[in-house]
Amino acid sequence: MNRPRGRAPIVLALPALLAVAFLLLPLAGILARTSWGELGTHLTSEGTTRALTLSLIVSGWALALSLVLGVPLAWLLARVDFPGKVLVRSLVLLPMVLPPTVGGVALLLGFGRRGLLGPWLEDWFGITLPFHTSGAVLAATFVAMPFLVISLEGALGGLRPRYEETAASLGASPVRVFRTVTLPMVAPGLAAGAALTWARALGEFGATITFAGNLPGTTQTLPLQVYLLLQESPEAATSVSLLLLVIAMAVLLALRGRWTGTPPERTRRREAVEEEPAAVAELPAPQPSGTGRWPLHAEITGFDELTLDAEAGTTIAVVGPNGAGKTTLLRALLGLTPRAHARLRLGGTDVTALPAHRRGVAWVPQDGALFPHLSALANTAYGLRARGVPRAEARRGAQEWLDRLGVGHLASRRPAQLSGGQAQRVALARALAARPRLLLLDEPLAALDQTTRSQVRHTLRRHLEGFGGVCLIVTHDPVEAVALADRVLVLEEGRALQDAPPAEVTRHPRSPWVARMLGRNAWPGTTTADGLEPSGGGHLVAADPLPAGAPALAVIAPEAVSVHREKPTGSPRNVWPGTVREITSGGSRLRVLVGSNQAPDLVAEITPQAAAELSLADGVAVWTGVKATEVTLVAL
Repeated sequence: MNRPRGRAPIVLALPALLAVAFLLLPLAGILARTSWGELGTHLTSEGTTRALTLSLIVSGWALALSLVLGVPLAWLLARVDFPGKVLVRSLVLLPMVLPPTVGGVALLLGFGRRGLLGPWLEDWFGITLPFHTSGAVLAATFVAMPFLVISLEGALGGLRPRYEETAASLGASPVRVFRTVTLPMVAPGLAAGAALTWARALGEFGATITFAGNLPGTTQTLPLQVYLLLQESPEAATSVSLLLLVIAMAVLLALRGRWTGTPPERTRRREAVEEEPAAVAELPAPQPSGTGRWPLHAEITGFDELTLDAEAGTTIAVVGPNGAGKTTLLRALLGLTPRAHARLRLGGTDVTALPAHRRGVAWVPQDGALFPHLSALANTAYGLRARGVPRAEARRGAQEWLDRLGVGHLASRRPAQLSGGQAQRVALARALAARPRLLLLDEPLAALDQTTRSQVRHTLRRHLEGFGGVCLIVTHDPVEAVALADRVLVLEEGRALQDAPPAEVTRHPRSPWVARMLGRNAWPGTTTADGLEPSGGGHLVAADPLPAGAPALAVIAPEAVSVHREKPTGSPRNVWPGTVREITSGGSRLRVLVGSNQAPDLVAEITPQAAAELSLADGVAVWTGVKATEVTLVAL
């Protein structure tokens, strides 16, 4: 989205223009004083070419040394917490703010012949760094490497771990994850840091002349050559300065704002819009990995405390409020979280001690985590390629899965060219194509519209019918839980509150959250001789009461709640005065939220015609009634 651009206030515009002039004037001075007719002669002189050659050698070695040392350091700073991390980052930044001559003195006292390490280097290895080309390399590396470390650390810190975790769940080893996911995704930051490092090393002066001296052909780089030419031939010094200026500007223009964190302006070739999906292909659902059967046994400890057993081919819907431990459960099964630990057995194999990429557990996170540098087809084939499937075969299998989920025509598109629903279907195809033994789906259909969701749900159900492992689906959609799952696992604060078939959970939900997810009124409280005393106050009469004094949950269907403008005189045993707080549409009926001082909030479901006859609106006083036979008490 383009932000509206207004005219700059004069109080800001004038200082800004002065700042630009202040920065531009010295550069204009170089251009004005350059002897253009003698430029070629100055730049091709023996001293200049020799200094340029040495500068390229020194800056090249400085860049190589910065990559060897700086990349691991940036990784540690971005990904590992260790004592003294703040101090280490300060040491990295120090050469950027330290005066170059002070840096040169520090290098002399550290690596010089009388320094801390210099005598040892000379006695043991015969290495003398000062007044040697290697000393110029060391000085350039000292002042330039921080640019690489800072740039790469920022890129690694901005890379969400979920991409790498998803790659591991698809069977990619840590080396493969780094090579095929991490490195391509941080490549712009690495390239920017490398370019700045090289440019800074090329222009280094103070630390070099202090530590390595100014010896022609040995340590006299191009900046040092400019320093000498200023005394002997100012015109030549200006020409060489122009060359360094052009190189520096070329590097900055090539970066296009990456160093400052400003992304380059890009025009997308296609708009990512939710298209009318292609018809879901009616292809036979394949066996995911041969004909194996992998029942599940898991003992989860930590934040989540539960034992999970499931026969092969079982689909379990995991539901519960936010913070209940649903995602923690999935990540524990993947071995990706310190919050919980899972002793996991799949079939006859204990995979507890195995890393994520060797467990045979694939997952689809909430956002899909498609690799942005790969096409939809390459994303889908990733798990197969990680397991050693030949490229052609992997791409054929990936295309079949994309066709099954109605996105085969988008195989060549990158994730940035897909809508949210399209990307989610590609992520689902990628997980299914990986032939896992345990399949973990975290809100897999949340981004789809109703029509597409129904089609994808049908395809997913057909695949799960022949799946030889166990599938866990985290969902907030009761239709998904009923349509896809054989069991519903209800979590609350990391504990299993209920684990039963969908029909049982629907009839007797043991969680207020689940009851409300199913569209029912749920009142927790304490049982009485004739019903329930809700925690929110009031009294509820039930036709089938439970033993008194026990915690229980009263479940009332919205359609069982009657709404009146006057106090009803008929059969309802439960009648309360209240006020309409909200009216929402639920398909062909309206849901009316009624608040009362004598009972917890209650939702009634009525027809639009009834609402019109009652003249219902927010703030209208009403009476609600519930028959005792419509109240279901569930012991907790």
